[in-house]
Amino acid sequence: MEKRLTTLCKRRTGLVATAGVLGGVLAVTAMGGTSHAAAGGNDAGNPTASQAPADQAGAQEASDARIAFTPGQGARNAGVDDPVGVTVSDGKLTKVTMTDVATGAEIAGTLSADGTSWKPNSRLERATRYQVAAEAVDAENRSVTENATITTVSPGNDFIGHLSPEDGSTVGVGMPVTVTFGKAIGDKAGVESEIQVSSSSGQRVVGHWFGDRRLDFRPEHYWKPGSTVTVTLDRYGVRKTVTFKIGRSQISTVDAKTKRMTVVRDGKKIKTIPISSGSAEHPTYNGQMVISEKFRQIHMNGATVGLTEKDGKPSYDIKAVPHAMRLTDSGTFIHGNYWGGDKVFGKVNTSHGCVGLKDVRGGGDGRQPAAWFFDHSLIGDVVIVKNSQDKTTLAPDNGLGDWNMPWNEWVAGSSTP
Repeated sequence: MEKRLTTLCKRRTGLVATAGVLGGVLAVTAMGGTSHAAAGGNDAGNPTASQAPADQAGAQEASDARIAFTPGQGARNAGVDDPVGVTVSDGKLTKVTMTDVATGAEIAGTLSADGTSWKPNSRLERATRYQVAAEAVDAENRSVTENATITTVSPGNDFIGHLSPEDGSTVGVGMPVTVTFGKAIGDKAGVESEIQVSSSSGQRVVGHWFGDRRLDFRPEHYWKPGSTVTVTLDRYGVRKTVTFKIGRSQISTVDAKTKRMTVVRDGKKIKTIPISSGSAEHPTYNGQMVISEKFRQIHMNGATVGLTEKDGKPSYDIKAVPHAMRLTDSGTFIHGNYWGGDKVFGKVNTSHGCVGLKDVRGGGDGRQPAAWFFDHSLIGDVVIVKNSQDKTTLAPDNGLGDWNMPWNEWVAGSSTP
């Protein structure tokens, strides 16, 4: 994503802790909701890159149009009376969609007569997370798609942070509870003591601080399938509760050496899928990853993280990569690949770090491996990569990589007894 917020697959060492994947607003006055990610865009909520497609045969010439959002991508505590909108330079907007993430409701707006700006028709709601997807074309009719998320301030400005997963959601066994705060927390023990997480399975759940803005909770081992997790917040004498369900267990293991992914559901192998992972130059991370976002289509552009040709054009610009699911904040995705061909899957690792599965352009064929895996995956499902040539260690706070930290280290990162 970076400044232009398009996505690609590339390894990055500068990691950014995310606010979570389902984006609930955690405050005394507002908690919970259901995420409705827009097809064709990235609602990551954090300015990080994503990883490159499995090869570059689908490269397209980049558009000169530049889309900008007000307030900027990932803005939090935005005032409901503050300016909100989309503008474009060196081009014209062709479509803008603004969605209330919690309800999926589209926010009506108006496009200017000259096509260079868009703004909502009405005042935004408090304590609400919005996703904005914008499309534009330049003078040569080359299109570009950009996306942003903003969250408005809660009533009384008693905002605490963002909580995931959402109230009432059903997630995979690897889904931690993540609270990301809008400002640095000094009294970590005091804040952590106000948030209680328990499971109907009876598993012990412990919090762990990543820096001074992110607090995650998980048990020693993956959540028990079918259990219910309850998050209780006590603050200012008011109690709020969020509950979510743990679905079936699905653990998928990508073997970069054999170039196969084995999908295990509730302890039984249900499918083996040929894959293409990171090349020797850009190997995929080894380790336990958790699906944090799902997109039917997503834009991947090499120029956003400096992958360009000598003439300055992006090494690739694929406008609609199908069936993309985020595995790390730094940009690892598992996604459909329609440009690789049969010579790639199960035979050679060619990506800049992503895991590619065979697909068709547009992702409309449900018989393809990428479509099957997308349709049979939940937010919170675990994807394990092994036998990659990668020599670094996946940071536990890179996405939802919490499970890569040994339990004794996890417990040591708690601020409460």
